[in-house]
Amino acid sequence: MGEDERTASTPVGAQAADAQAGDQGPREPDEIRRDIEETRRDLGDTVAAVAEKADVKAQAKSKVDDVKGRVTGKKDEFADRAKQAAPESSGQAAEQAKAFAQQNRTALIVAGAVLAGFVIGRRGR
Repeated sequence: MGEDERTASTPVGAQAADAQAGDQGPREPDEIRRDIEETRRDLGDTVAAVAEKADVKAQAKSKVDDVKGRVTGKKDEFADRAKQAAPESSGQAAEQAKAFAQQNRTALIVAGAVLAGFVIGRRGR
């Protein structure tokens, strides 16, 4: 039987084993077992990778966690920039406005009611 005839009638796995063995003759059972174990490990890694890619729920959760982390980082960065850009007097002005509002609640309520009435009256026209 020629090389082409043997290759055509030999299963693909056997061809691969023959190619690995080369012209060295038959392989030892321990060598074949090691090859089988290595192939099983490789196949297991491949199956795990495919399963991970197919797990849409886990991918979505991972993406959400990633986006949350980036948004939180941007929020903190923006807050820091705003604090640095705001003059110290703005914090003092806010404290003064708060104190004024607490001391003059009635006056602010009346002013708010007048303003609301004015806005409602303008819309009605």
